[in-house]
Amino acid sequence: MAELNITERQSGDITILDLSGKVTIGEGSVALRNTIRRLLGEGKKKILLNLGQVGYVDSSGIGELVSSFSAVNRESGSLKLLNLTQKIQDLLAITKLLTVFDVYDSESEAVSNFS
Repeated sequence: MAELNITERQSGDITILDLSGKVTIGEGSVALRNTIRRLLGEGKKKILLNLGQVGYVDSSGIGELVSSFSAVNRESGSLKLLNLTQKIQDLLAITKLLTVFDVYDSESEAVSNFS
């Protein structure tokens, strides 16, 4: 499976990142971190991560999601997750992180829940 690809699009003042591939230690989590940090640097603080095409996340990838979440929160922004695969949902449930993130199955619902 390919490493992580990130496609960026805007919905109003919300930046949607369509992720596909793997979020794993090394390139995947670094690419995600760099993208999130760049968006924050540009003043884009409403970020929706679409994980529907992410086949695999390892513990480092989960760590990166948490660290991105914290970075966005520190900037008084908000980071939400969209289209979790069953695998990722299970992983977040096991690590008790499912309650930390705002998780949505519908993009329009997620977008309308940014304040």
